[in-house]
Amino acid sequence: MALPALVAGTELVGEFEDSGYREPPHLVCRPDGQVVRLPALLYQLARALDGRPVAQVAEQLSAETGRRFAAEHVVFLIDKKLVPLGLSTYSDGSPPPPTAKPDPFLSFRFRLAVLPERATWFLAGLFAWLFRPVLVLLALGAFAYGETWLWLTQDTGAALRSVLSSPADVLLVVVLAVASCVFHEMGHGAACRYGGVRPGEMGCGVYLVWPAFYTDITSSYRLGRAGRIRADLGGVYFNALFVLGLLGLYGATGNPLMLVAILSVHLEMIQQLLPTLRFDGYYIVADLVGIPDLFKYIAPILRRVVLRRPQDESLKALKRWPQIVVAAWVLFLVPALVLQLGLVLANLPQLLRTDWQTIRLLAEHAGASGYPVLGTVAACLQVVLLTLPVVGVTLALARPARALARGAKRWLSPG
Repeated sequence: MALPALVAGTELVGEFEDSGYREPPHLVCRPDGQVVRLPALLYQLARALDGRPVAQVAEQLSAETGRRFAAEHVVFLIDKKLVPLGLSTYSDGSPPPPTAKPDPFLSFRFRLAVLPERATWFLAGLFAWLFRPVLVLLALGAFAYGETWLWLTQDTGAALRSVLSSPADVLLVVVLAVASCVFHEMGHGAACRYGGVRPGEMGCGVYLVWPAFYTDITSSYRLGRAGRIRADLGGVYFNALFVLGLLGLYGATGNPLMLVAILSVHLEMIQQLLPTLRFDGYYIVADLVGIPDLFKYIAPILRRVVLRRPQDESLKALKRWPQIVVAAWVLFLVPALVLQLGLVLANLPQLLRTDWQTIRLLAEHAGASGYPVLGTVAACLQVVLLTLPVVGVTLALARPARALARGAKRWLSPG
C-alpha cells in the first residue's frame, strides 16, 4: 500500500528568520528550487510525512500541537494544502500533478541559464573575501573619495561629447557596461557564498523589455535579515568596485572613454536602487521588513488607506512596523507609477516622431565615418536602445488591457 510522503528532493529549511509576520512562517524548498512558506501546522505535518500511515501521522501531529487530529483531518491537509504546493504526494500515495512556477507581478521573464549552480558557486568563491568588513569599509571609503574627485575636478560633459563622436568608443562603452552588469551579478552570488548559502544559476533574460542579467539567490531566504540585505546590496557594491577599477584606468591613461563608462555604471547603480520595480532596491525594502512579495499588498493597502475598508487577513498577519513600511511603499509606488505612465503616454507621440527622425539620421550616417563597420554596428545598437522604451510601454500596457477586456466581456455577457 502506497503511503503519503514528501516529493523526492524537497528540503525542510526551517523558520523564516526576522520575518515581518506575527506568526513566522517556515520555509520548504521544492525540488525545482522554489521556496514555499508554510504556517507552523503544515510544516509540522510535512516533517511528519516520513513514510508512515496517515493514522500514525495524525497521532504525532496531535502530540506535537496539543490539538486533536483525526486521520481524515490529515488527509484533508495533505490533499488540499501540501499537494497543490507541489510538496507531497496525495494521501493515498499517488503522485501530485505538475506544479507551475509562480508568475509574480512585474517578474523577470524569458530566462536563459548561462552558468550552472556549480560554476556560480566556484566563481562566487573567488570574490567572497571582498565582503570582509574591513575590506568593505576600505572600498566604500575609496569609492567616496573617487566620486568626490571625479565630480569636482573632471569635465564629464566634454568626455561624453568626445566618446559619442566615435563609433568605436561607443561600442567599448557598451562592452564595459555589459561587463559591469555581469560583475554586478557576481556580487550577488559572492554575497550568498560569504553568508554560507549556495547561489543558484546565472544567466540572462528580459525584464519587461530590457535585456538583463540575473543570479538566482533564492537561497538567501535561509539567512537572517543582515545576510539577505548583504546579498541584495552585493551587486551595487561590486558596481562600486568596478568604478574604482575604471577610475584607476582613467588615472593611468587619461582616456575620456573611462569617464563615460563610469557614468553608465552610475546609471546602473541608480536604477538598481529604485524600489519601484523588481530591482535590488525593491528586494532591500522587502528583506528589511521581512515580507518577500510586496506587490501583493498593493490592493489590501489601498482598500485600507484610501477606501477606509477594514483590514483583510493578509494585513492582519503582518507585524505593526512592517505594515507601516509596506503602506508607505505602496503610497509612494502607486502615484510614482501612475505619474511615470502618464508622462510616457503624454509624450509618446513626440517620442515616436523624434525616434523616427533619429533612426533615419543614424541610417544615413552609419557608414559615413572612417569606420564603416563599427559605425553601422554602433548605429544598430542605438536604434535598439531607442525602440526598447516604446516596445516596453506596449508590453507593459498589454497585460492590464487584456485583463480589462476580459472583465468587460464578463460584465457585458448575458446571465
